[in-house]
Amino acid sequence: MVTEVTGLSPMEAFAIVGVAGVGAQWLAWRFRMPGIVLMLAAGLLLGPVTGIFVPEDVLGPLLEPLISLAVALILFEGGLTLNFRELHDAKAAVRHLVYIGAPLGWALSALALNLVAGLQWEAAIVFGGIMIVTGPTVIAPLLRQARLRTRPAQTLQWEAIVNDPLGALAAVLALLVVLVRYENLGQTEAFLTLIVGVGFALGLGLAAGWGIVRAFRRNLVPEYMKVPLLFVTVLGVFTGANSVLNESGLMTVTVMGLLIANADLPSYTEIHRFKETATILLVSGVFILLGANFRFETLAMLDWRAVAFVLSVIFVVRPLTVFISLTGTGMPWQEKFLIGFTGPRGVVLVAVSGIFAERLLHEGIQDGALLVPLAFVLVVATVVLHGFTLAPMARWLGLTSGDRPGLIIVGGSQFATGLAKALEKADVRVLIADPNRVHLRSARSEGVPCYDGDILSDAAELSVEFIAYTTLLAASDNDAYNTLVATDLAPDLGREAIWQVTRHKEDLARHALPSQLGGRAINGNRTLSQYLDLLAQGWTFRTTRLTEAYTIEQWRAARPEAIALAVVERGKVVFVSDGARLEPRPGSRIIALMPSDAGLQSEPTDEEGREIPLAETMPAVASVAAASARDVLSGR
Repeated sequence: MVTEVTGLSPMEAFAIVGVAGVGAQWLAWRFRMPGIVLMLAAGLLLGPVTGIFVPEDVLGPLLEPLISLAVALILFEGGLTLNFRELHDAKAAVRHLVYIGAPLGWALSALALNLVAGLQWEAAIVFGGIMIVTGPTVIAPLLRQARLRTRPAQTLQWEAIVNDPLGALAAVLALLVVLVRYENLGQTEAFLTLIVGVGFALGLGLAAGWGIVRAFRRNLVPEYMKVPLLFVTVLGVFTGANSVLNESGLMTVTVMGLLIANADLPSYTEIHRFKETATILLVSGVFILLGANFRFETLAMLDWRAVAFVLSVIFVVRPLTVFISLTGTGMPWQEKFLIGFTGPRGVVLVAVSGIFAERLLHEGIQDGALLVPLAFVLVVATVVLHGFTLAPMARWLGLTSGDRPGLIIVGGSQFATGLAKALEKADVRVLIADPNRVHLRSARSEGVPCYDGDILSDAAELSVEFIAYTTLLAASDNDAYNTLVATDLAPDLGREAIWQVTRHKEDLARHALPSQLGGRAINGNRTLSQYLDLLAQGWTFRTTRLTEAYTIEQWRAARPEAIALAVVERGKVVFVSDGARLEPRPGSRIIALMPSDAGLQSEPTDEEGREIPLAETMPAVASVAAASARDVLSGR
């Protein structure tokens, strides 16, 4: 029997929620597991399993408003991701899933609730509206883990974000219909209540977003106050909209975020990144609170109908809704199948269903008591199922960016081309990007994929499938540009995955930069010009595969002059920061730069554990001249 631990203070409760939530997300990242699954498990372990932390007992009346405000901030951050310039080729699919999928999903969900779960129509239409929501807070970590291609990933993410407030509004509309019947409200009064509430919510969101944009553009708010101002504004407009029409504040904060996202503010990137970090904390907290506050006794209210209902939602309602909605979009069946199978529910479904369940019970509709356990079971089932099956299914359907490691080299040069060809021998996907097309001649002549443009531009967001690349090397001939690229992309790829060739005069104190700027240094701290000098002297790139029989010690002994640049192992490319501490495992591949006469005598094949000479990967003068001539003749 579980014995509840009493006497916990609110401060201790917040500490427990923070440690458990962030700890669960870290464990999920460390062991490559779905984060939502571990957060729910942590909440259940703290609450109903051990009784260490029961939110309702510790926080009391503060629990519901805390969850509501957290959901509002989460949806606002979701609105900030609705940048129309990034939608690209998923626009038609998202439009169909919103215009057709939302009402169709509402109708089919209500039908399943009535016919399969056995709920009376009043509760079915209310809960069916909430079920439109597919959970952006759940979709985002699943997409990061599965590494889907751009179009299906964008479609799932945008559908979840847009339908989140629509689902809550659909439930509000259904609830008003129920109140008309049970409270004898006139149809005119109910209709006016809905119109006034929705209109006020939309107007408030637009006005608040417009005001924020105007204030930021006119520099009426200092940089250090922008994020705090956004926080208090979100809380204010959410509360104000809800005071007119319950749960309409969800739409208000989403509209406000959408307007700010598309206003092209100079500080938008920093705002979005901070909000993204805050959202991770809020999602962790909400899932821990909901899991810890759950009671296993409520599951006793469910029977076999609940299991049949969950199965019907996953395997009938969701696929049918998606396939009907996406008819005529020209989307391949593989993408339709994946999207139709992927419909995890999250925070909003559980939080809003709890609020509406109380309203239904207050009106004497007993089936309202089933909404919370049904919502919880549906969330757990979909999160666990999709958390463990999305990535394998995407690979089976050929909709992932692949398990190959990916590297972006910023800056076209013979060094970049030679390194790219060597990495390709190690089965690494490489893209060379440079704003100057002339710098890409050697790469194009060797067949290396190129991006002719600024890697930081909006056009790059549409043209480059960033999800396929996990590492970046800034190696252009402009030190300032290298530092800018490394600093700007570090929050997206992770600072440990950002590398940069050494800047000129970096060893001088007056030229040194703070550690938070730029990327990590490669073994030897050489500048681009120093690498190019070595290539001019005849040095070449080599790829060596280590085995149990051919170890790193043997490789070092045979090639004392070799400069180890990168190691490819376990599907990841990592540049070498200290050659003396290099300890790659058997099966790894070392990419190194060495003199042309090193180790060329009777070398066996790569599969036998030695290097493949890659002198042929360096573009000869004739091939570069030929590429230049072709460019001139073609007018490029």
